[in-house]
Amino acid sequence: MTVRDASADWRGTLKEGSGRLRLGSGVFEGAYSFPSRFENGPGTNPEELIAAAHAGCFSMALSAILGSEGHTPDSIRTIAKAHLGATAAGPTITRIELDTEASVAGIAAEDFERLAQKAKAACLVSRALAGVASITLKAALT
Repeated sequence: MTVRDASADWRGTLKEGSGRLRLGSGVFEGAYSFPSRFENGPGTNPEELIAAAHAGCFSMALSAILGSEGHTPDSIRTIAKAHLGATAAGPTITRIELDTEASVAGIAAEDFERLAQKAKAACLVSRALAGVASITLKAALT
């Protein structure tokens, strides 16, 4: 199977330090810090990257499932929101909201919803995030 990699470099203390995240492919590299992760500071953070991965994976899974049912999507746009909250275990991704809009000719709304829910369950990232207490999906045809 395929192996994907990414790296993180960190310097300094938790609150005053900073680091860089880099995808192994080299297509993204960005700064991260305590403020970018737990406040609203500039830079990225691991949770934002998880949300991007989930949005991308879900969109591809939905495309595949629609295709297997004879529907070719014109477009699929998914926004994933990873909520970071406090639990007894410490900071935790407490829920993820997937919001997708797709343009798919010739499909009934209830069939689209059923296939979108199937894609949510089948998506590799959804399955990898099975420990997240709640992953919701709002799906709409455009």
